[in-house]
Order: sequence, then structure tokens, then C-alpha cells
Amino acid sequence: MLNTTLCYIEKDGCYLMLHRIKKEHDVNHDKWIGVGGKFEKDETPEECLLREVREETGLTLTRYALRGIITFLSDQWETEYMYLYTADAYTGEMTDCTEGTLEWVPKKELSKLCLWEGDKIFFSLLEENLPFFSLKLRYEGDTLAEHKIIRYA
Repeated sequence: MLNTTLCYIEKDGCYLMLHRIKKEHDVNHDKWIGVGGKFEKDETPEECLLREVREETGLTLTRYALRGIITFLSDQWETEYMYLYTADAYTGEMTDCTEGTLEWVPKKELSKLCLWEGDKIFFSLLEENLPFFSLKLRYEGDTLAEHKIIRYA
């Protein structure tokens, strides 16, 4: 089982998106995603979040919120539990990312990007401004075969 974090940093009606085009053998190749990654030994979700954001962007988050937990099931990769965050305050200057190109994308234009189908679902849940949600996404290959949402008040 894999534990990861993913963060969408917000600024001026945009999310900071990572176009994954630089890594070889990348399950996310050519997709647009947030920033984040795999837990290291003994890390908490917040420690992983802060480290991954700093490594991928050069930014240090100063205000962030856990918005949901996404369970990814697949017939081609191991089960993944992803802690989904949004952030709206940070310090530092953005740097280049070794995994792809970073770009501020207006939220209203996200649907034009090459996204995973499941990502479109959690973007809609983020827009609902729920305090917290759990989302199960089951993929067969690259196709979303099933999803289940639990909304928390």
C-alpha cells in the first residue's frame, strides 16, 4: 500500500499545476496534477506535504488544509491512499521542477487540461467547499471504472 500527498496551491483564482512531462516511466506522464509525492519513512502526512511542496516548487507552505482522502484502486498498480490538501499561503520563490513544468492555471480552465477522470471528481468536490470528503476511485488501466464519494459535514 502506498501513502502519498497531493496539494493544490491557490492564488488569484488559479491552482498551481504540474504538467508531468520530464520523468521517464511515469504513470502520470503528460497529465496535469498538483504537487506532492510519496511518504518517506516515519513521515506524517503534513511532513510529507511540506517536504514535497518545497522539493517540487521551492515554496514553503504557511497555510494549508487537509480536504480529503482519496483511495486509488487499480488492476495495474498498488493501492494508494492519497491525502489531498489545498493551500493559499506560502513563502519563497518558485523554482523549476525536475518532474515537469509548473504553471498557474485558472480554475475555470482545468477541464481543458489532460487530467485523470478521477481528478475531475475531486476538483468538483473542492469547489463544493466541503470541510472533508473521502473518495474511492477504481481504475481499469487508465479508465475510471468506479467511484464512490462520502461527504462529511
